[in-house]
Amino acid sequence: MSSLDKHAMAALVARDIEPGSYVNLGIGQPTLVADHLPAGAGIVLHTENGMLNMGPAATGDAVDPDLTNAGKIPVTELPGSSYFHHADSFAMMRGGHLDVCVMGAFQVSAGGDLANWHTGDPDAIPAVGGAMDLAVGAKSVYVMMTLFAKDGSPKLVPSCTYPLTGLACVDRVYTDRATFLITPEGVVVRETFGITFEELSERLDVTLLRP
Repeated sequence: MSSLDKHAMAALVARDIEPGSYVNLGIGQPTLVADHLPAGAGIVLHTENGMLNMGPAATGDAVDPDLTNAGKIPVTELPGSSYFHHADSFAMMRGGHLDVCVMGAFQVSAGGDLANWHTGDPDAIPAVGGAMDLAVGAKSVYVMMTLFAKDGSPKLVPSCTYPLTGLACVDRVYTDRATFLITPEGVVVRETFGITFEELSERLDVTLLRP
């Protein structure tokens, strides 16, 4: 099996979300998870700009420029959708009402620390959005990212070198090369794609555990 593309990664994340969950999908690749959720599972999508029960991405005649997710991507609405002020939306996030949040990341540490809002580059524009609220407010935090940066450096690291979004908040990491569980015992490799456990161990500075 080769490495996964972003759609296959999104399908893996969608597979692991329990029916009936309330879920927030971060901007970027995590928004693709909406397109892979099984119909009838009762999974309710929340977006911090003020919408509950969001549907998959909109295409063609279904596009409504006033109906977007937090990443400004046109989306559809499902029966029972509701709209509200973003302050109420953030209260939902901070109040522990979300079962799962799926976010992208620049780095995740072996202890589950999350860095996903700024690389520290002086020319970069910080854009934390609701990430900090989601990282500490959601019951489970899943990260969806490529395992290696463009320069080949790993994004799963012993400790984050970028500014932190949240401490010890990540539960699972879904990448194009492997899926990892962040546990009290350490980083567990649940499954690999186009790479062996031994090759992963050689390329990462993190101690890996078999399931």
